[in-house]
Amino acid sequence: MATQGTPSIPMGEAGEEARQIVPRHWRMRGLLSSFAQRIETFLETARFDRGPWLVVAFAGGIGMWFQLGTRWQWLAAIGLALGTALGAIALWRGEEKRSFTLVAIVSICIALAAGIALVWARSAMVGAEPIPHPRFERIDGRILEREEQPAEDRVRLILAARDSQTGRAVAYRINIPWTQDRAALREGARVRLSARLMPPSPPIVPGAYNFARRAWFEGLSATGSAVGEIELIEPSRDSAASLASIQRGLSGHVRDRLEDTTAGAIAATLASGDRGAIPQADEEAMRDAGLTHLLSISGLHVSAIIAATYLLALKLLALWPWLTLRVRLPLLAAGTAALAGIGYTLLTGAEVPTVRSCIGALLVLVALALGREPLSMRMVAVAAGAVLALWPESLVGPSFQMSFAAVIAIVSLHNVPAIRHFLAPREESWLRRLARRASALFLTGLVIELALMPIVLFHFHRAGVYGAAANLIAIPLVTFVSMPLVALALLLDIVGAGAPAWWLVGHSLDLLLAIAHFFSEQPGAVKLAPRIGLSTLTLYLAGALWLALWQGRVRLWGLAPVAVAAFLMISAPAPDILVTRDGRDIGVANEAEHVLVLRDGKTNYARQNLLELSGSDLEPIPLVQWPHARCSAEFCTLTVKRGPPKQEPRNWTILVARNRDLVAERALAAACQRADIVIAERYLPRSCRPRWLKIDRLFLQREGGTAIYLSSREVATVAQDQGEHGWWRASVR
Repeated sequence: MATQGTPSIPMGEAGEEARQIVPRHWRMRGLLSSFAQRIETFLETARFDRGPWLVVAFAGGIGMWFQLGTRWQWLAAIGLALGTALGAIALWRGEEKRSFTLVAIVSICIALAAGIALVWARSAMVGAEPIPHPRFERIDGRILEREEQPAEDRVRLILAARDSQTGRAVAYRINIPWTQDRAALREGARVRLSARLMPPSPPIVPGAYNFARRAWFEGLSATGSAVGEIELIEPSRDSAASLASIQRGLSGHVRDRLEDTTAGAIAATLASGDRGAIPQADEEAMRDAGLTHLLSISGLHVSAIIAATYLLALKLLALWPWLTLRVRLPLLAAGTAALAGIGYTLLTGAEVPTVRSCIGALLVLVALALGREPLSMRMVAVAAGAVLALWPESLVGPSFQMSFAAVIAIVSLHNVPAIRHFLAPREESWLRRLARRASALFLTGLVIELALMPIVLFHFHRAGVYGAAANLIAIPLVTFVSMPLVALALLLDIVGAGAPAWWLVGHSLDLLLAIAHFFSEQPGAVKLAPRIGLSTLTLYLAGALWLALWQGRVRLWGLAPVAVAAFLMISAPAPDILVTRDGRDIGVANEAEHVLVLRDGKTNYARQNLLELSGSDLEPIPLVQWPHARCSAEFCTLTVKRGPPKQEPRNWTILVARNRDLVAERALAAACQRADIVIAERYLPRSCRPRWLKIDRLFLQREGGTAIYLSSREVATVAQDQGEHGWWRASVR
């Protein structure tokens, strides 16, 4: 029977008309299917690059727990992750064409949920409730740890005791004056003393160091200083040959051999991990030159010890023909190097950065012993996963972020084909070989500096600009000269012949200090930055990880978030007003980029934070000395001009209390009405009603330190980033 009329879907060359007739949701479904297939194909071809992303997801779960504020949010995040995994299984189970996508979604969701659950459990198990308020207490406790800090003229003790008010077991960190120290005050001894105790301090202003969080995970309920005599109740039963005693004895021996100079303090750091004798000025020079990592026993030092032991053991074992023919020498050399690395880690105090570096180095040894590629992203991921499984809280600390960022940058750089070709052995003169290796070292240092600078600026708000050039000289000096000489000098001391080696050690470390001071004193040697948002750092890390972990052209997608994050960091505004948590220290930025401070203290910790978070390296001006401020005995009034970009700035009137002296309420109320912002360390009456913002003790107890951005009318507080975590919950009671 003949067809009547024109077909509803034209055939032949009328394809465009056909596409217009097809329903839109069909076309959308086709696009989604095509996109899903592309993801599936990508995951199938990138199977060797997928593994490290599980550790990234695990770390993301840990970071999410710190960022989310309440228990229901943690539970919701875990439930959402597991629900997504179950939904993916229900949707794609048995579909071969989606198998890689299914495995990826399920694995990432489980890793994310595991990260949240692990750090939550860790916090519940080790978190120490801080004392509710400052107090003076008589303590009867046992010494758990002892740290000598001669540069600060003190000894720091960790005491296990009972809270005098609640009776619960607590740990206190107490500073003892150097003059009251004696040999009997060591681990295991029971002492009785009086001390002024303070709860661990939360960030003094937004973006500052969060000691309360660190103390929570370290089990510290309070810090303080001893007052009066220290009574020894029971001497230590620990052997004088304990690891801590050996470490202190080694540190003291090294300092004595170098006559308690700064070089001796650095040598003691390299030998035992004890950096308490390094003067603050020299430590700041090392920091501003980008050389602080040389003072922290971590990857460089552990790797140098393990590499030297491995090569030495391999060469010595090769001299035994019988053993060479019957045993795989790399396996024996790796075992010997592993023992040396573990011993060095224990001797230097087994701090988390050192243990982390030791784990990574041991994994490299395992790879060498098995004939596998020693430096790979999978090895780095396994090391990072092991550290996070043991200490999940280390994720938010600068040590973990900086060390693994540096290692990832090194591995990623040396996996680039052009760099591999540049470093490949070839027939050439020793001069060209030296120049090529020096160029590679400088390039590696430059890449590391670029990778670390955003992290350093986020945590410390200042970074050394010339770190790549300084490290080009300092790293070979410490690795190939100073550390071997320290080891040689200690060996020669056994027979009393170490003096010449110690002389060389001292001069090599004096050269290191000269390098640090030279680079730190150059114009523009230090880059200062105000508070950088966590979202900006997260965007940078996401882009950097995408660049590092994938191979091929797809990795270039990571350049976009890195570029955006870099722009946000460069353009991050400095706060116009900073108020510390107790309200006693205030910083106001004036039009000349000086910081006006309420209290003039040259070594004030609060003042240092105010300057760093204001992004200013200019000398601060006391508020009472600023000609545009009108001050009485009780208050100061000043006016600053601020406004949004491309708009006429307006005048902001700020009223600042200088002390807690009583003021007539009527006069105070009148002054408040004329001010836009009122700041005081005491409680202000309700009659004090400024035009915009009142910051008094009630506000500060609830919100903590405060940063004010006048142009955008933004008020940032410490409380905004803390949620209901234990270290903050106790501080706002």
